Amino acid sequence: MVMKILRQNRWVALLIGALFVSLSLISLLGMQAETTEGEEQQQDMPKFVMAALAPEGDPDTLAVKASTKQDREPVNILSSIVFHEWNKPGGKQDAFSSSKGIGLADPGNLYSQKTLKTADEKKEESKSQDADGKPAKQKGTHVVKSQAKSLTPPTTLFFTRTNTLTQAQKDKATWTYDLSAEELLLLQKIVMAEAEGEPYEGKVAVANVVLNRLRSANFPDTITDVIYQKHQFSPVANGRLKRVQPNEETIKSVNAALHGQKEVKDDTYFFLSLKLAQDLTVHHSRTFVKKIGNHSFYK
Repeated sequence: MVMKILRQNRWVALLIGALFVSLSLISLLGMQAETTEGEEQQQDMPKFVMAALAPEGDPDTLAVKASTKQDREPVNILSSIVFHEWNKPGGKQDAFSSSKGIGLADPGNLYSQKTLKTADEKKEESKSQDADGKPAKQKGTHVVKSQAKSLTPPTTLFFTRTNTLTQAQKDKATWTYDLSAEELLLLQKIVMAEAEGEPYEGKVAVANVVLNRLRSANFPDTITDVIYQKHQFSPVANGRLKRVQPNEETIKSVNAALHGQKEVKDDTYFFLSLKLAQDLTVHHSRTFVKKIGNHSFYK
């Protein structure tokens, strides 16, 4: 039946045949186009070859010789996997090798042996400074104080009307006093007798009182007369002055006072121990200055 219709209407058969041919051509062209596009994309994609892991026990011998061909040119593996941004200023990264392959390290975390050595040296210097003890300034003060304690006694004392001067201030002196060896020993013995159990500063202060009296117009003019003045120093009355022998600290304290070290002011002329004194007239009639050890000082 169909064949009869086609024979009678040949133009319909031609039209149907042309339609089938057109559809076939379109289908073939589409498949070819997809195949070509896929090949082009595959050709455009860069080829990567991962670096082989370094052998165990030798992490620093990473195999960096692996390479591939891109557009028929040999390409190092790093040029294929490192982004361009890492080469910009401020974002530079360094590659390092390990047993896990190639990685990237922050330059801020990489330290050279020289830097580490410098840090260690600074640390050792700091330790050595700490091991020395006190800071430089305190060391200097300690040395000066030690030197002051070990000074040899001067042979001449310098005074103004109101002050005992140091050897360096001798140009300001209005009068001088020649110190003999006998009076030096007597001064050391009275300090020992009065302040044997007192601190170093207390011994210097007792020597200051004797020198203040020597300078003052209200007391005798020699060290001997000052010490032996009646009713002034109890060791003279009870005989202790003759029995004592000055120890090293007493000698140093007297030397320091003779060179101008002052633990009490120049107008301090009296001292006593409130625990031992039988006569408290000074305590009630004089102005209190300070207390050093068991001794109270007055002007």
